[in-house]
Amino acid sequence: MEGGKAEFSFANGGVPAVVSPRGRLPPIQTSRSISFKKTKDGEDRDGNDGICHDDSTPPVKAQTIDELHSLQKKRSAPTTPVKDGQGAPFATISDEERQRLQLQSISASLASLTRETGPKLVKGDPARKADTPKISAVHHHYFTPTISVSDSALKFTHVLYNLSPAELYEQAIKYEKGSFITSTGALATLSGAKTGRAPRDKRVVFDETTAEELWWGKGSPNIEMDEHTFLVNRERAVDYLNSLDKVFVNDQFLNWDPVHQIKVRIVSARAYHSLFMHNMCIRPTPEELENFGTPDFTIYNAGQFPCNRYTHYMTSSTSVDLNLARKEMVILGTQYAGEMKKGLFSLMHYLMPKRQILSLHSGCNMGKDGNVALFFGLSGTGKTTLSTDHNRLLIGDDEHCWSDNGVSNIEGGCYAKCIDLSKEKEPDIWNAIKFGTVLENVVLEEHTREVDYSDKSVTENTRAAYPIEFIPNAKIPCVGPHPRNVILLACDAFGVLPPVSKLSLSQTMYHFISGYTALVAGTEEGVKEPQATFSACFGAAFIMLHPTRYAAMLAEKMQRYGATGWLVNTGWSGGRYGVGSRIKLAYTRKIIDAIHSGSLLTANYKKTEVFGLDIPTEIEGVPSEILDPMNTWQDKAAYRETLLKLAGLFRKNFEVFANYKIGKDGNLTEEILAAGPNF
Repeated sequence: MEGGKAEFSFANGGVPAVVSPRGRLPPIQTSRSISFKKTKDGEDRDGNDGICHDDSTPPVKAQTIDELHSLQKKRSAPTTPVKDGQGAPFATISDEERQRLQLQSISASLASLTRETGPKLVKGDPARKADTPKISAVHHHYFTPTISVSDSALKFTHVLYNLSPAELYEQAIKYEKGSFITSTGALATLSGAKTGRAPRDKRVVFDETTAEELWWGKGSPNIEMDEHTFLVNRERAVDYLNSLDKVFVNDQFLNWDPVHQIKVRIVSARAYHSLFMHNMCIRPTPEELENFGTPDFTIYNAGQFPCNRYTHYMTSSTSVDLNLARKEMVILGTQYAGEMKKGLFSLMHYLMPKRQILSLHSGCNMGKDGNVALFFGLSGTGKTTLSTDHNRLLIGDDEHCWSDNGVSNIEGGCYAKCIDLSKEKEPDIWNAIKFGTVLENVVLEEHTREVDYSDKSVTENTRAAYPIEFIPNAKIPCVGPHPRNVILLACDAFGVLPPVSKLSLSQTMYHFISGYTALVAGTEEGVKEPQATFSACFGAAFIMLHPTRYAAMLAEKMQRYGATGWLVNTGWSGGRYGVGSRIKLAYTRKIIDAIHSGSLLTANYKKTEVFGLDIPTEIEGVPSEILDPMNTWQDKAAYRETLLKLAGLFRKNFEVFANYKIGKDGNLTEEILAAGPNF
């Protein structure tokens, strides 16, 4: 190497490699042009003392890493236009004032009834020190006699308000043991010791109003408690929530019918609960949230904290308490999220009938021509399978209202069973389990995070909660015209009910109140007979009024809007369980298609004995011989014996409703009773 010139050596098959003077590498070339100056020692340097700058992009506008992180996130503000006469208090105020009013409303919700003020609240995650102010935050003045100042009054409670699914994922993964992201992106979580509802621990405040309006006594799901005990449990829940560093607050809606929408607030301690309710309730837009104001109903979910078993009316460490006068619900001693969903459903079963709106535990879908059908059925009857039809739009899978405006879904999501779930059997549910979905109590592979839906190690009651828009053929908004068909599903394991029957109005009321299905015998040794199950209005655990009240409203709406009632048996034919065979799903689908098309309305019918059901003589695609169950039994004497046995079970179940008089002079009650089995 001479004269300071670089030499070239060849390597890698003749590719020249540059070797700089004195064995050094040459200056790094950047994408921009570089001007060089000759130094005294003969080396080339650019005009910046040898520092190589890449100016292909402007430098970041941050001086510290914290500033850089703050630039990563942006805040989108609501842009609700102010309408004349609307009187919207939030629409013309600053972000600071809007947040102050929101926190004031939440502080009022969390106010103790024995102290003068609500808790000091600040928005944000307590893990971020910058979110805790050095000055007093918003607290709500509650003018009742002061007993003492608690430690919680000296601290801030951070409010995580209407967080997005992504934010709730972060909270769950960081702070809630047993939370994992599955291979499909869902959030898998655990509900603790309780993996199902606790109906024996559900209480409703008994007062002058509810004493007259609600259904009490034998057969009723409503177990009474007094006002004082409710307030004791409320105070316990509120004190627990206020003692935490942070609480999750969801402000959302029930009922897609905007005229009859209910505003609900859910205060909880777990990200899992917040995401669950985010999915199950109707999610407000930023503009709707801007003017949310005071909720119509509030849930205090302190499920991680037990109730006091020495408190009057308490029978365990769990208590789920509903106070209709205060418009509040308190949850203690159970983290099972379904308690919130069904608690709100019970609320709607009380509020909606007072507005002459029928609340229904049913699935609902709609044809392209606007033909709406309601599907009622207990577990195992095929309600989810039959109401999910790719040729029809899904309005909802579980909870609905029927008003003078038509039908509307109460919820904003679906709560599907996951046990033995497969892509082949339930492709819509399978595909809905993705980012944003909550998976409850499932078992997953430790490394791949793939879910084993057949594993019952935690519970058989594994569930998925996801927004309804995750279903491809969901109708958004979830509303429809008046139903043309009301389909009551029964899985008759006795094998004596016909595959399909057309019902009169009184028969529809009778079978609606009965809510019948039959469960296949369990695994206990020696148990071989089917077991009849009756659940009034196909949802006895959630109704608040007497079942005949809902049945009368159903009949009135069916008569007014021209709907037809049908009883469809998805169970056994040719003998009871263990002798006959289950009716093929393909045949049941043909029957449902014939109901939707209207062709069954013009079919020829004959009447069965004992139950007096009208059954068609033929349906396209269904063997005629199975339409009359007696034809499918080889032993006719056994058929009649089993038929009379089932009829007796119906009659015995209905005894609890027989003395409740509705209609003028009780005529409607007598009409319903006459529609039952006659033998």
